[in-house]
Amino acid sequence: MAKADFDYIWTDKKRTVFGLPISFTRYYITDTKFITRVGLLSVEEDELDLYRVTDKKLRLGFWERLFKCGTITLNAKDTDTPVKLIDSVKQPRRVMELIDKQVNAQRDKYHIRGRDMMGIHGDDDDCDCSVE
Repeated sequence: MAKADFDYIWTDKKRTVFGLPISFTRYYITDTKFITRVGLLSVEEDELDLYRVTDKKLRLGFWERLFKCGTITLNAKDTDTPVKLIDSVKQPRRVMELIDKQVNAQRDKYHIRGRDMMGIHGDDDDCDCSVE
């Protein structure tokens, strides 16, 4: 993936000891996708369409907080990656806001809301769904 292939809105590396970006895991956000790229010699990429994100969670562990890092968990309606972990990135709250903004922009573009990605009745157990 060359830099000219996408217009990145945000990019960062997974942080390790002391908040240093000494890692072979890199994260990218474009206007439509969240991309994770892992590896040095052999590289594996995973893409997640932003409109599929259903929930976000932020974890600020003690050591991460010391170095102004945090871990974001994205839950998505995606077959190969239902849970995406954005491990130990700088300014995690800013990144979550950026993701939220892009998710909403993509949903508006395709006229999709979170409830549109759920089943007709969701997980409602007290629904009388019998067909006569």
